[in-house]
Amino acid sequence: MSSETPLEITKDTRVSDILAQYGDIAEVMELFGVKRVGGLAVRKVLGRLLTVERAAAVHRVPLSEFLPMVQRAAARTR
Repeated sequence: MSSETPLEITKDTRVSDILAQYGDIAEVMELFGVKRVGGLAVRKVLGRLLTVERAAAVHRVPLSEFLPMVQRAAARTR
């Protein structure tokens, strides 16, 4: 977790940027019903390719539900 200015998480934010700023939020995401994908190393690699919008599609969660989930998960790590 970083003491930088909080990252504004939008549909276009790369998952890798979220991991870099907030650390591994997989445990928090599981509270919202999103299953973790592989280990942290795998999530970091995949995260370079995925935006929040694409991750929502992969998890078959509507973006309107997924984006606030990610924002809440990141907020819990601050």
